[in-house]
Amino acid sequence: MALSAEQIATIRATWAKTVPVAAMASRLFYGRLFRLAPHTRGLFRGDLEAQGRKLTATLGFVVDHLDQPETLAPAARALAVRHIDYGVTADQYAPVGEALIWTFKELLGPAFGEKENAAWLAAYAALSTMMIDAAYRDAPGDAAV
Repeated sequence: MALSAEQIATIRATWAKTVPVAAMASRLFYGRLFRLAPHTRGLFRGDLEAQGRKLTATLGFVVDHLDQPETLAPAARALAVRHIDYGVTADQYAPVGEALIWTFKELLGPAFGEKENAAWLAAYAALSTMMIDAAYRDAPGDAAV
C-alpha cells in the first residue's frame, strides 16, 4: 500500500479520535451502508453490535499496519477471500468505502477535513483494490466495479 508517512499519520490521528466512540461509529456506518446499498443488509444475519466490534478490530488492525505491507497485505487478502463465503461481491466495496468516509465526516465534523478525507480515500482505494483482486481475480466477470 503506497501511502505517504503523512497520510499514515493523518489516518492514525483520525482513528484515535474515532476509537472512543466506536460503538456510535459502527451504528452510523451500518445505518449509512444499508441506506446506500439496501441489498447488503441480508449479509449481516447476526448481532450488529458484535459485527461493529469486528469492524472496529479490523480497522484497528489495518490502521496499525499501514506501514507494514508484509503483514497487512496477506491479512487483507485472506479477509477478502473469507468475505466471498459471506456473499460479498466486488461491487459492494464501493458503498462500504462511501459509508466509512461518511461516518468519519459525521463523527468528527470539522476535524475531518480535506487532508483526512484524502488520506482515508487513498487508503481505502488501495485496500479495496487489493482485496477485490485477491477475491475475484479468478472470476473476471465478478471483478467489475
